[in-house]
Amino acid sequence: MKQKALDYHSQGRRGKIEVISSKPCNTQNDLSMAYTPGVSEPCREIVADPEAVYKYTARGNLVAVISNGTAVLGLGNIGPLAGKPVMEGKGILFKRFADIDVFDLELDANDPNDVIKIVQALEPTFGGINLEDIKAPECFYIEEELKKRMNIPVFHDDQHGTAIISGAALINAVKLQNKKLDEVRIVFSGAGAAAISCANHYIRLGVKRENCLLVDSKGVVYKGRSDGMNKYKEPFAAETSKRTLREAMEGADVFAGLSQGGLVDQAMVKNMADRPVVFALANPDPEISYPDACAARNDLIMATGRSDFPNQVNNVLGFPFIFRGALDVHALTINEEMKIAATNALASLAQRGAVPKEVLDAYGLQTLDFGPEYIIPKPMDPRVLVEVSFAVAKAAIESGSARKTVDLDKYKSQLEQVSRTLRK
Repeated sequence: MKQKALDYHSQGRRGKIEVISSKPCNTQNDLSMAYTPGVSEPCREIVADPEAVYKYTARGNLVAVISNGTAVLGLGNIGPLAGKPVMEGKGILFKRFADIDVFDLELDANDPNDVIKIVQALEPTFGGINLEDIKAPECFYIEEELKKRMNIPVFHDDQHGTAIISGAALINAVKLQNKKLDEVRIVFSGAGAAAISCANHYIRLGVKRENCLLVDSKGVVYKGRSDGMNKYKEPFAAETSKRTLREAMEGADVFAGLSQGGLVDQAMVKNMADRPVVFALANPDPEISYPDACAARNDLIMATGRSDFPNQVNNVLGFPFIFRGALDVHALTINEEMKIAATNALASLAQRGAVPKEVLDAYGLQTLDFGPEYIIPKPMDPRVLVEVSFAVAKAAIESGSARKTVDLDKYKSQLEQVSRTLRK
């Protein structure tokens, strides 16, 4: 596997991305249009009307994937240089799933204020900013400040991508277990970017804050605790006598693992409430393996971050399509309404069933129906682009984030055409 991966990245053209021209550049006339003197004409149009930049340049379909390499996948703080293969990979996922172009930018900047200053200065180049693999709690501050200062969408995928997609899984899992969002008790293992964002998003979906317990490396986050606290954990400090993850999971309806592998054993799953939901999302090794959890309980619904088990919570179900919808209406930001719309679109699509044959073939399946082993759509489902991008664009227009209004019926048809083109 190691050699195959190294060969994949090194053979032929190095890396995974390249820049190609979208206009001909073969003749003297082509050169005069692409550069001087012809290029001066769109420049003058943009001076007269800054919004014309979306008509005459690639800005409206260009996203920056930006990282300082301080929290890369499961590798930790490996730095911007070693993180570049991951950012290139993110770029090809944007292109493959939503036909969005990407420049990956790896910053040699550990000071959050330096990151903010650099990214803010890039606004004229891009239609959106995808922050990636920046460690907590700095990532919260960086995104908050950039959203205040910039008039294009800024989205930290490690936070919101996982929250949006697992939120869809939560809606459907709770529904299948005959429970209600405003009644379930949830334990979050982890208190980093993904865990805190998931907790906040679940609350926006209907979970009650008082029914949430956050557990970090030092134990339960409770009122009065001083060790290892920060302003992002503080809102989840609970009035409880529970102090460990094991104690927290007793009687819980939902376990949301966003921490590290091997933290949960079968006894802890057995001590959860009837018909539990287990999201063991640590990668590559879940907090408890799918086989172990299923062996412990036959009444659970489980999701992991792995592709070799049912219900994979995969961020590629979110960011390409969220940005597609945001870019197409020239959104100022990706707000909470747009995130909730994306979650609901994913949840509804899984409930709809009728999975296309090409998706079944891609996963070697005969059938795939809404149920315990299918609570979120598969990444290869071409309907995801249409449903999620449409929902995000519509929410952007309705919430006031959009600078451009589109005919929604025509827009859905356009998305269907993009989806067909990407499948060829």
